[in-house]
Amino acid sequence: MYDSFDRAINYLRISLTDKCNLRCRYCMPAEGIKRMSHFEILSFEEITTFTKMAVEHGINKVRLTGGEPLVRKGVIELTGMIAAIPGVEDLSMTTNGILLKQQAQKLAEAGLNRVNVSLDTLDPEEYRHITRGGNIDDVLQGIDAAQEAGLYPVKLNCVIRKNRFETNAQQVAEFAARKGVQVRFIREMNLENGFFSVVEGGNGGACHKCNRIRLTANGLIKPCLFHDFGYDIRELGMERALEKAVDNKPKSGTTNTTSTFYNMGG
Repeated sequence: MYDSFDRAINYLRISLTDKCNLRCRYCMPAEGIKRMSHFEILSFEEITTFTKMAVEHGINKVRLTGGEPLVRKGVIELTGMIAAIPGVEDLSMTTNGILLKQQAQKLAEAGLNRVNVSLDTLDPEEYRHITRGGNIDDVLQGIDAAQEAGLYPVKLNCVIRKNRFETNAQQVAEFAARKGVQVRFIREMNLENGFFSVVEGGNGGACHKCNRIRLTANGLIKPCLFHDFGYDIRELGMERALEKAVDNKPKSGTTNTTSTFYNMGG
C-alpha cells in the first residue's frame, strides 16, 4: 500500500481511548477534557475488523495508544484479538506505565511484543509536577514488570524542551543505560503552530519516510498527525476511509487545529 509520494504505508497506530489517568502539562489541560461518549468510541469488533482489513492492504505493524490505553476496560482481551490477526508482525503499545506493573505479564501472554513507556524525568517531584500528580514509583515498577514479562525491547519516550542534554533527559538516558532499555527523545510539539521535529532514536517526525496512519478512538483515519482532515470509517465504510486516507496523505505535516495529542495518541 503506497501513498502518492511512493511511501509504503505499513504502520497503524490505534487510539483505544481519549481517557488518561495523568494530566501531563504538554498534553492535557489541568481541568481535564470533555470525554467522548460511550457510543462514539469504537468497539473491539470494529477495531479488529478494521485492523484485519488494513493488514490485507499491507499493514503489518500495529501500535496501541490512547489517551492511556491501559485504562480501557478489556484491553488485554483486545490485545489478544489483534495479536491473533494473521499478518500482524509487530504489536506494540505506548503507555505512561502507571498500570503496567499489574498488566505487563498478561499483555505479553495476550501477544503484545513490546512497549514504549513515557518518562520525562527521574526526579519524583518533577515527575509529579509534569504529570500533575503522578507517582514515578508506579512507572519504574511498570518498567521492571515489562522487562520481566519479556516485552522487548522496552523503550522510554522522553519529552524534551530543547535538546537531549537537558538535566532531566540526561537522567533518563543514564537510567536507560543502567536498565538496559532504549530511549527516544521527543521535542515538545505544538499541533496548532505546526512545530515538530525528528525523534532522536526513532522515526517519528521524518515526513519523507513516514509510513503510518492513525485510527482515532471514535473512528477517524488520520493520515497525518499535523493535518486537520480525517476519514470516518463508519460513514465512509472501512475500506473507503482507508483508501482516502492513504491517497490524501500529505507530503509533510503543517498544522492541526481540530485534534489534540490525548485523542490521537501522538
